[in-house]
Amino acid sequence: MGERQEKLLKEIVEVYIETFKPVSSKSLVDKFNCSSATIRNDMAFLEEMNYLEKEHSSSGRVPSEAGYKYYVSNLMEPKEITGEDLLKLQTILNNNSLVVSDAVTKCMEIISDITHYTSVVIGPSANDATLKQISIIPLDDDVNDKDNHKVLAVLITNKGIVENKQINVSKNISIQELTKTCEIINRKLAGTPINKINERLELEIKPNIKDTISRYEEVCNFFSMAFHDFTMENSDIVFGGKTNILDYKEYNEPDKIKDMISKLEDVDLVKKISTTSDGINIYIGEETEFDPDVTIIKTHYKVGNDEATLAIIGPKRMEYDKVVTLLNFLKNYIEK
Repeated sequence: MGERQEKLLKEIVEVYIETFKPVSSKSLVDKFNCSSATIRNDMAFLEEMNYLEKEHSSSGRVPSEAGYKYYVSNLMEPKEITGEDLLKLQTILNNNSLVVSDAVTKCMEIISDITHYTSVVIGPSANDATLKQISIIPLDDDVNDKDNHKVLAVLITNKGIVENKQINVSKNISIQELTKTCEIINRKLAGTPINKINERLELEIKPNIKDTISRYEEVCNFFSMAFHDFTMENSDIVFGGKTNILDYKEYNEPDKIKDMISKLEDVDLVKKISTTSDGINIYIGEETEFDPDVTIIKTHYKVGNDEATLAIIGPKRMEYDKVVTLLNFLKNYIEK
């Protein structure tokens, strides 16, 4: 491919990304200072090379999947992050009160807002996290609440992740009974996957404490709810701007909307986006294994025991340069 044809392809891709309209030879004459016939010949060559294609009977051309791939690999130039967007991300990343995973999730939500695409953070499966220890810390009683007192349940996993949850407990249950049950759970269930704890609570812990804990049913229900809440609140998939992709004209037909919503709700399908590859990886159309009409740009970060896939899902006419720059910035910042 000649230099002019490469520049022509780059222009067509970027104009189509912005306008979602086929690009005609006439609209490119002034830009390239060439005759309309020369532009048409170059466009015909690019079409023969399978980098452009016609839409219906229009004389205009649109990028093909191969055209987008060539653009990404050979023609795309990094896009500088604006000062305003940079400040938004740095404000979150410099907030020392946030753990890495929370900061990353908030930053991906911001990137979703900036780009108006759908972001997803995919962490290690809950099946991979096991119980190291659970503790109960009594908090000051609410003098206005005669029926409940507050406790803090603190969960530590084998990956060094610490989660805590404030819970109201019936005053019929003593703190001593909760603490004693904690000790038994830690002794017998340490090393159990978090999402398997409740099953073992019912089969092993409840019979074990039946003779020593007066309100053993209520105590086991308390721990069952606590572990359930930990599992649900620490889901390994977190979306940002989940429905943003549906705002693009590519998805304005009811069947396409329904299909995309169904795919975004399919946990197993979304988990296939997960990667451990270094760098920024771009998958277009069929190669996404998610949907033939989308692009997925993704990367993976690891800081200590904390790791996850960061991905942006958008139409194939995505602003590749912008998304790549933002993901590169976020990955490099958190791993430095």
